[in-house]
Amino acid sequence: MTSRNSPGLRTVDIARRAGCSVQQVRNLERDGVLPPATRTAAGYRTYTESHLHAALAYRALAVGAGPVEAKRIVRAAHAYPGSDLFARLDAAHARLDTERRDLELAKQAAGAITVEPMDDIRPADSMGVAELAGALGVRPSTLRHWEAEGLLAPRRGTPQGAREYAPSDVRDARIIHQLRMAGYRIAPLRALMPELRRARRWHEISSVLAARDASIDARSRALLDGAAALGMVLTST
Repeated sequence: MTSRNSPGLRTVDIARRAGCSVQQVRNLERDGVLPPATRTAAGYRTYTESHLHAALAYRALAVGAGPVEAKRIVRAAHAYPGSDLFARLDAAHARLDTERRDLELAKQAAGAITVEPMDDIRPADSMGVAELAGALGVRPSTLRHWEAEGLLAPRRGTPQGAREYAPSDVRDARIIHQLRMAGYRIAPLRALMPELRRARRWHEISSVLAARDASIDARSRALLDGAAALGMVLTST
């Protein structure tokens, strides 16, 4: 195996094989993601397989854990064993695991909530803001924010103007809560809610959650690929 100190690869070679630009290779060296390159007599950088593995690790980990954390992980690999390399990798996997579990709950809940019958609505089924917030496990201010964003429209049920959420509002709030946990942003959700109230676009919720699921799978695979490249970095260090 080529050692770190064995020259042979140009900047453009690293860029092509790692799937990035020449400038990004230089930036990664500047940021300590790649070890310092050796220089020819003419001042040109020369790299080794160890640099390539570090670049490949970063590229994969940037997908799986984000660019900032990817840099930290690869720098920790260069400092191993005196670093928190494995703790950082474990934390990246743990974050994805949490997202996956939350998403599964969101899929189950959103599916069940959307098909709930809304016939035979009784006034006694209405809730106040504190009661609904407690049922959802959110702050009352969160419900007010959703109202300000046009996602909810509770009526004012008392002369003092206290909010009162009808059963249909409660269902809307539950859907909003689950989709927000699944990563659905406010703007598209604002456009979607009127359609959901008419029960015509469940397929869009399903598609969004499926895309989120695919994203988590892709990031998990990227962490796996990044870990394999990191193994080569440790071997060639």
